[in-house]
Amino acid sequence: MRNQSALKIMIPIIGLLAIFAASMGLFYQTPGQPYAYTSHRGETVMIQGRGLYYYDTVSSAAQEQGNDLVTLIIGLPLLVISTWFAFRGSLRARLLLTGTLGYFLYTYLSMCMLTSFNPLFLVYVAIFALSLYAFILAMMSFDLTTLPQKFTESLPRVWIAVLLFLIGGFLTLTWLNKILTPLIQNSTPALENTTTFVIQAMDLALIVPLAILSGVLLLRRNAWGYLLTSVFLMKAITLGLAVSAMCIKMTLAGTPDRLGVMIPFGVITILNLFAAASLLKNIKP
Repeated sequence: MRNQSALKIMIPIIGLLAIFAASMGLFYQTPGQPYAYTSHRGETVMIQGRGLYYYDTVSSAAQEQGNDLVTLIIGLPLLVISTWFAFRGSLRARLLLTGTLGYFLYTYLSMCMLTSFNPLFLVYVAIFALSLYAFILAMMSFDLTTLPQKFTESLPRVWIAVLLFLIGGFLTLTWLNKILTPLIQNSTPALENTTTFVIQAMDLALIVPLAILSGVLLLRRNAWGYLLTSVFLMKAITLGLAVSAMCIKMTLAGTPDRLGVMIPFGVITILNLFAAASLLKNIKP
């Protein structure tokens, strides 16, 4: 595997820092109770008032802890297992590793931008930076001239591409509805203690174009299509699991009406699991 020496240094650091950050988010406790706060937009929200996410809202803290939970029980085991086998020459593991690094990149970019400042801010920045450059090195490790030949002809490229288009369309419609409705109504959007739509910007600028581009290139049997599709499917699985965990945590925290969010993301997660399994199954020995 190309760039293995650099990745051998970067990936363990990512793993150790992520264990520390996620464990602190889940288990670090301080005295205190949630309290009401009126933002500069006039929106009254409940601030967590305890733990690592002291200055985040109750809803945001529940989402962040949902991310922490998925990182500990899914993200980190995937990182360890895929790294172990990728360094031993497995193409499947290299694809899994690249997608898993994409999960850490996206997750800790959002933590840097969305989480209210706390003592782990520089840890979030370090994980994001290391994940970004490890992701780039992992992408550069593939030989694109031979990659399409590594997949069998029975790979269901059409239905995988359709799934990618559906996910891109779903995210586009969902986030545009959330953004455009207050603009059309000239009303204040529900931003809690944030200043703008950070996740929506990230998804519309990064995830949606990646879904569409991956699908188009996969249908054309382009080498980048196979690689980007593998990365996207892994990212979509972990994203769906993270959103589901967030919704459960938010429901337990008293945030209403999360079932309408959890169901579509749960369906997306299941479909992506089937697509990822099919893609990995159709890699030639």
